Amino acid sequence: MLSAPLLDVSDLSIAFGHHQAVKNISFQINPGETLGLVGESGSGKSATSLALLRLLPPTAQITGNIVFAGEPLLSLSEESMRRHRGRSLAMIFQEPMTALNPVMPIGTQIAEAVEAHHPELSRKAIKNKVLEAMHEVALPDSERRLRDYPHQFSGGQRQRILIAMAIVNRPRLLIADEPTTALDVTVQAQILSLLNNLRRNHNLSILFISHDLAVVSQIADRVAVMRHGEIVEQARTQDLFHSPQHPYTRRLLASAPTMQTDRTRPLASLAK
Repeated sequence: MLSAPLLDVSDLSIAFGHHQAVKNISFQINPGETLGLVGESGSGKSATSLALLRLLPPTAQITGNIVFAGEPLLSLSEESMRRHRGRSLAMIFQEPMTALNPVMPIGTQIAEAVEAHHPELSRKAIKNKVLEAMHEVALPDSERRLRDYPHQFSGGQRQRILIAMAIVNRPRLLIADEPTTALDVTVQAQILSLLNNLRRNHNLSILFISHDLAVVSQIADRVAVMRHGEIVEQARTQDLFHSPQHPYTRRLLASAPTMQTDRTRPLASLAK
């Protein structure tokens, strides 16, 4: 018997005034599964992720259904939604130096995520949770670096700090919005490996958002391709790369160079 999806998004639309950012999209994520959401900048990926956490501004008009673990998120009260954010659903943002507070030690920032959902815990218990999360994301010298500030860490380490903040409360769904974009390829591979390990160790579901199909191919079980606010194709990762069905998906794949690319010919254009 198949288990119910952890996240079920159906007919989701998002508009800002007269601009339709997302148009009637539907997708599901099962427990322990990673779905890659791929598309160009402006395709509606980030708006979709913010809608899942109900973090869009009041000017956004949202219709459709978002059901998480059987609960309809769009109809929950703000207080109920706050209990979900950072606990059962968590997000890794794209740019660590923007997401992290530059004047607050990183240990304090991770601890705030614990205190928000576990006010009953002692200071010692909170510190232990923080250190456990830092150790799990392979931040070296965790105890010594609790009082260090974001600028004292490398780009890859700052991304690990954001991941530690996201997983410290053991969420069931992790939304990763372009988490490897600003990193070099070596650090990028390390972050992808870390996310894969966290998924296996905690049966974590991941919505991995990226414009880079090569990155998505290394982490996603299934891929949904977005264009102009619509999902134009969904398939298992292997099937999508070997037999893309939609013309836009084929152009997207052809626009990225590989070791087999004929360098005497121009790459495919997406402007159609």
